[in-house]
This record gives sequence, C-alpha cells and structure tokens, in this order.
Amino acid sequence: MVGMIEYELAGADLGEVRFALSPMTELALSLRTWREPGRYPLQLPWLQLTESVRADLDGEMLLALTNDNLWTPDFLTPRPWSPLTRFDDELAALAGTPLDVLRDDLAEVHPDAATRPPVLAGRRDRVLRRMTTALAAYWTACFEPWWPRMRAVLEADIVFRGRTIAREGLAAMFADLSPRVRLFDDVVHVHMSTKVGFRRSTAGEGLTLVPSLFTRNATVPISPDEPPLIMYGARGAGTLWESDRPTAPRALAGLVGEVRARLLAVLDSPASSTELAIRLGVTTSAANQHLRAMRDAGLLSSARHGRSVLYLRSDLGDELVRAAT
Repeated sequence: MVGMIEYELAGADLGEVRFALSPMTELALSLRTWREPGRYPLQLPWLQLTESVRADLDGEMLLALTNDNLWTPDFLTPRPWSPLTRFDDELAALAGTPLDVLRDDLAEVHPDAATRPPVLAGRRDRVLRRMTTALAAYWTACFEPWWPRMRAVLEADIVFRGRTIAREGLAAMFADLSPRVRLFDDVVHVHMSTKVGFRRSTAGEGLTLVPSLFTRNATVPISPDEPPLIMYGARGAGTLWESDRPTAPRALAGLVGEVRARLLAVLDSPASSTELAIRLGVTTSAANQHLRAMRDAGLLSSARHGRSVLYLRSDLGDELVRAAT
C-alpha cells in the first residue's frame, strides 16, 4: 500500500455519513471481472451464467472501460443519493456527462494516448453515445434478471452496518468495511495500492458509503474533485449465487417445520423475503407468510430498508437454533 486518501469528517455523527446503492457503480465495477475473473472467484457462477449473452455485447467498448490496474472512470461510479437509486436515472445522467469530464476521466484510466484503446478515440460525443448504448445493453442482458437478488444482499449489508454503528460506534463500522479503512480523530483513512493520495473535507457534502458485490477491498474516486465516496465489499456476496438449498437441524425441522427451520438456519444475517424465496425454492408469498409468523412468535426481528423488509434471527431465534444444533 503506497497511497492514502483521507476524508476529514465535518462532524463525527450519523448525519455526516450516509449509505446508498448505485446500480451503475455495480455495472462498472463488474467489468473488472471480465478482465481478471480469477481475482473474483465469488462471481465466477455469475460469469458462467452470463457467458453466452456477453458474447453478443459490445465487448470492445466495455473492456476499454477498465485498465490493468482495474481502475474505472470516475464518471461511471457516480455518487448515489439514496438506497433506491434507479439504473434508468443513472443511465440518463451518464448520457449527459460533460465531454471535458469524459476526456479527463478516460485519460486518468488510460494516460498513455499511444496505448489508449482505439474505441475511445474520435469525437467524444460519439464515444459517449456508444458507451451509453453498450452499458444499457450490458445491464439488460447481465444484470436486470438478477438485480432483485443482488439488491437484497446490498440492502442487507446496509442494515448490518447500521446496527454496528448503533452498537459499537462509527470507528468500529469503518474498521469492519475493509482492512484498508480506518477512522482516526474524525479522519477516515483509505489506504491505496497505487500512488494516489489526497486529503479533503466532507463539509457540505458528507461521506457516502456504497456496498458493492464487485470489489474485494475499499475503493474511492481517484480525483479529489469528486464527492467523498467509499465503495466497499458487501457482506453476503459469497452466498449470492448459491444453488444448494440450505439445510436445517432435524430436531428444529421437527419442531417448526422444514421451511421455517431452513429460514431460521440462514437468517444469521439480514435478508429479504425475495432473496430467501429464491434460496429456498419457494414462492415469495409463502416465504412472507412463514417470516411474519416467526417474527410474531419472537424468533425473528425485522427492519424496513427502502422497498424491502429485511429479517434477522432474534436472540430467541439464535438460542433455538443453537439448542437444536
């Protein structure tokens, strides 16, 4: 680690730190798995699932949006303002990217004009149109069918981070994001693996934290002119593509039934009814019925996050699972 980016929090309270989701950021960061799939073993099932449709995409343009250091242009990782950010809105904003920003950010990723991918040459407005079209097709083919499941994992991560702040404080939450991130005296330190470094205040803008399924370590915009932002690896990414249905202790299944026992077994971390229905192979309405019944019995707690209700085992549920195991 040779670089350091520092964000001075204007106030060490919850108002200075916010969580949000960005479909465009997920789309952009996922392009790194194309270049070096071996560095992203958790996403190999997704790469296999999308292999046939990716062959029909504008791979020349999409691959040009990363480099050997796996950087992506800052304009492709916009600062989201809400956990409910829609891809269509971010795509429209991308189409309106100022052409000088397009030029400068692409030059950051590909500084040597002699080796810059040819697809990025020519009139910048045409490059931007082709880029926007390529990313829209990529989203439709490779993300849209799985986005509800991806979003559920990302939302569950945010709920977990919020509970960490409530129980242990901001410093503990930042330390748990990544080994690269620490909070010291109201300054968030993000260690970089390349010679990039700057220090800036979050005053007037706050610091946005964005969980991602496509990053292994914390990553930030490489320009100090960009709003304060940290993208970090979401918890639960390893379970996203699990095809095997979870099992439950036999004694627990005999007590509460097979489906409810399996739900209790997996709810050691927050999840939505949509994600749980996919993992258990039941309908969402059936999952909701079981979840509400167990919540009413005190075995689960629930919290609304955006459009989803996320469930988690309560202390009583933890005791029940431990006793049955």
